[in-house]
Amino acid sequence: MNVRIGYGEDAHRLESGLPLTLAGLVIEGSPHGAVAHSDGDAVLHAVADALLSALALGDIGKLYPDTDLKWRGLDSSVILKDVLARVTKLGWRIGNVACVVTLDQPKLGSRRDLMAAKLASLLEIPSGDVGLSFKTSEGLATAHVQTRVTVLLVRS
Repeated sequence: MNVRIGYGEDAHRLESGLPLTLAGLVIEGSPHGAVAHSDGDAVLHAVADALLSALALGDIGKLYPDTDLKWRGLDSSVILKDVLARVTKLGWRIGNVACVVTLDQPKLGSRRDLMAAKLASLLEIPSGDVGLSFKTSEGLATAHVQTRVTVLLVRS
């Protein structure tokens, strides 16, 4: 098989007074941030899980358990870089990444290009290979962020 598809999903409860980090960027002006063991970057967590699932390698909870204090406050880009190295070592490369982020506030549309460029840089792919869609929960889940990701891997 020369292609694999992976799916990842992550969600975090939001609280005021915490920074909100998505796709490797601190979202300035956010009224709240993610409650998490690491930095709570729901985009990077979902992308990492999608990459791992494409190759049946488990998930980030297996590799970076929240029960281990050494991962407390971890920058999620460290997780993503480690997962990407595992994918590359096995002879795969990313074809594209599609992300859907559900967040009521703040609105993310004006940050789309910056977030896509940062995520592409972390994944070592062109920013045109990163699709970002933003949704709101229509008031159903105002105190959380959720990300769903699909990745396409191709044999190197």
